[in-house]
Amino acid sequence: MALDSGTGTIPNTGDPAAVTPPVAKQIPAQRTHHGDTFVDPYEWLRDKDDPEVVAYLEAENAYTDAQTEHLAPLRARIFDEIKSRTQETDLSVPARLGDYWYYSRSFEGRQYGVHCRCPVSDPDDWTPPQLDADVEIAGEEILLDSNVLAEGHDFFALGAYSISHDGTQLAYSTDTVGDERYVLRIKDLRSGELLGDEIPGTAPGATWSLDGTHIFYQTVDESWRPDTVWRHRLGSAHSDDVTVFHEPDERYWVSIGATRSEKYLMIWVGSKITSEGWILESDRPEGEFRVLLPRREGVEYSAEHAVIGGRDRLLILHNDVVDGVKAENFVLAEAPLEDPSAMTELIGHRDDVRLEDIDCFAEHLVLSYRREALPRVAVWPLTADGYGERRELDFGLELFSAGMGSNPEWAQPTLRVGVTSFITPMQIFDYVPATGEMMLRKQQQVLGGYDPEEYVQHRDWATAADGTRIPISVVRRRDSEGAEPKPLLLYGYGSYEASIDPGFSVSRLSLLDRGVVFAVAHVRGGGEMGRLWYEHGKTLTKKNTFTDFVSCAQHLIDAGVTTPQQMIADGGSAGGLLMGAVANLAPELFAGILANVPFVDPLTSILDPSLPLTVIEWDEWGNPLEDPEVYAYMKAYSPYENVAAQNYPAILAITSINDTRVLYVEPAKWVAALRATKTGDSQLLLKTEMSAGHGGVSGRYEKWKEVAFEFAWVLDTLGLGGEN
Repeated sequence: MALDSGTGTIPNTGDPAAVTPPVAKQIPAQRTHHGDTFVDPYEWLRDKDDPEVVAYLEAENAYTDAQTEHLAPLRARIFDEIKSRTQETDLSVPARLGDYWYYSRSFEGRQYGVHCRCPVSDPDDWTPPQLDADVEIAGEEILLDSNVLAEGHDFFALGAYSISHDGTQLAYSTDTVGDERYVLRIKDLRSGELLGDEIPGTAPGATWSLDGTHIFYQTVDESWRPDTVWRHRLGSAHSDDVTVFHEPDERYWVSIGATRSEKYLMIWVGSKITSEGWILESDRPEGEFRVLLPRREGVEYSAEHAVIGGRDRLLILHNDVVDGVKAENFVLAEAPLEDPSAMTELIGHRDDVRLEDIDCFAEHLVLSYRREALPRVAVWPLTADGYGERRELDFGLELFSAGMGSNPEWAQPTLRVGVTSFITPMQIFDYVPATGEMMLRKQQQVLGGYDPEEYVQHRDWATAADGTRIPISVVRRRDSEGAEPKPLLLYGYGSYEASIDPGFSVSRLSLLDRGVVFAVAHVRGGGEMGRLWYEHGKTLTKKNTFTDFVSCAQHLIDAGVTTPQQMIADGGSAGGLLMGAVANLAPELFAGILANVPFVDPLTSILDPSLPLTVIEWDEWGNPLEDPEVYAYMKAYSPYENVAAQNYPAILAITSINDTRVLYVEPAKWVAALRATKTGDSQLLLKTEMSAGHGGVSGRYEKWKEVAFEFAWVLDTLGLGGEN
């Protein structure tokens, strides 16, 4: 169906599968800042309660359905492949907490997980029980079945899932709309009954006091920013809840949690560049939190409680100035609880190592860090009078991701560690610090005879225009190696210091087995190569993110790996901004662009402080309201405002109407502008999920269908959609 360009209404064609694309009407709306006026013809699409807006989105959906109808058999095959390779009825490796082993189950035919526990039979035995999905588990309790909670809802997400310290109560929260506002409830695990306590409109988290009499939770402001921490006494009315912390500065998010030792509650306040911690003894839930280190603009820190040589201490990661030099990649220091500023440095700053996290246990520490664009883990034993010798865990892989698994106990003789790569299904180990033994507890099962030897992964490097070397991860089938170029999917993100680390994907096999090469461009703006990698891809250096991606694409072409006619670019959210910018910068390098919940109208959003999450984003993008240089810079790269009368690759944009992070209106406006402006006859599609949020549809089978939809489009755009 098509929207009439004059009225915006849907003509009665009588053909629901009409091939004419919708045309959104234009209503000029002016926006003036710093002497510059921008006329926005599609801002009217922002009102999702307007029936005409809904009609337009539904018309775009109908057009997309018609344009992709021929791919239904391919979508079905890909869905069946994902399903057939997945161990649908499965269990996680149990993690010990108190008197129970906690684990989750999945069942064939059910969309969501089931949370369970069984009793610890021998307090001295830390070997997790070997659970069989097909065998009844002695003493098993089903704590929460998300399939039951999701009944009758088109969307479901579990937010908080928090067990009280004595194991008798569960706090959990649910979202059945997709707007990331949850209803918090308390379940008595002894009786299985819900308490009368019910708290609407919370953020997704909950923290218990040590005695289980109180629970702490967060709420968000009108911009969806977690800004307030509340204390709720069990059995009291929601209206009696007490505000224990409120952050009025709109640049800051607020969170609350407990130390692994259970001795302290911690409130964290953080912007993109500044942080501040507050602490309270967990056995004094009605006490007053006290600040650790007062915030200072541009200084970030985190703190964990540790017992070093028999004394309560804080281990602090920070990026403050040390010896006159800014510790961009962070240092680790020890400090007394009574005076956190009296720090003693433990690990100094290194240009080639980014310290990311410190986990504290009764007898050892775990340091998480990044070197050579890979996340790594080292274990650091504690001795009677201090620190032992650190040991980096070695997994024998060229490309890998290593990280902490579920380790809830303060005193435990083993450490749960997870390891994966692009070709290695997730492996869960228990590492024994006392002996160095690494015990494999579980490896992700890939049904149908998956053999990692049939696939290869390696690191390549592109050179950016300014000479910077940009890492590229490349994955392919071994038998697809050869002289001739191959079809290729190039993924990128490049914002918020987020790193795209090696990880296995069952669904990706459906592309690799059809001869498609998968590559990741680790562009600046991410965190793969340390803090400066991020700093050189944000605010007034943001364009590096886009040009780095173009350089990676050009490198893969020049190296003979692929050709422009065989390459698809892929990115979502802030990576969707990357896709929109690349579409304008170098449309000739790609056959297609896949953009998920794309942030393609960034200037409009960042100029409006009333929109969700805008103010806190100013540290990432700059403040175009106050700074004309930032305004001009953002306008120069904003995908929506730079749509040009040029040939574009095929584009598929996917969004969700209830997304609170990247509003659906951004891709809707972008597609409307492209349809009205671009030249050529390349395919342009917009797909809007009408009952989902930023993460898209919920439920694993629905997500597999969504992946199958995207992959079928990718393969078709690459000319592989026939009998594949």
